[in-house]
Amino acid sequence: MFQKKQIIYSETLGVCVVDNIVSLAASKREKAVPYYVLKPVFEDKVSYIPVEHHRVVLRDMFTREEALKLKETEQYKNDKHLRQAVDYVLDKVAIK
Repeated sequence: MFQKKQIIYSETLGVCVVDNIVSLAASKREKAVPYYVLKPVFEDKVSYIPVEHHRVVLRDMFTREEALKLKETEQYKNDKHLRQAVDYVLDKVAIK
C-alpha cells in the first residue's frame, strides 16, 4: 500500500503524488472502499483509484538505474508518461 505524499508511477497518469487515501461508497447502503487520491505531477487533475483490485498499473517510482535502462527502450520513445517519469527521476537524482 502506498502512503500519503508518496510519489508513484501510474501507467495511465504518469508521475503522481498520493494526495490522500479516502474511503468512498456508491451509496449509504454500501460498504466504503479505500481509494488513492492521485494528483499527476504534469497535469492539473485528480484521479481516484481503488487501493485494492485496481486495473491501473501503479508502482513505486523508478530507481536511477531503472530509469537509465528504460531511457534506452522503444517504449521510452513512444510513451509520453513513461518518458516524463524517467526524465523526472533522472532530473531529481541529478539534483541531490
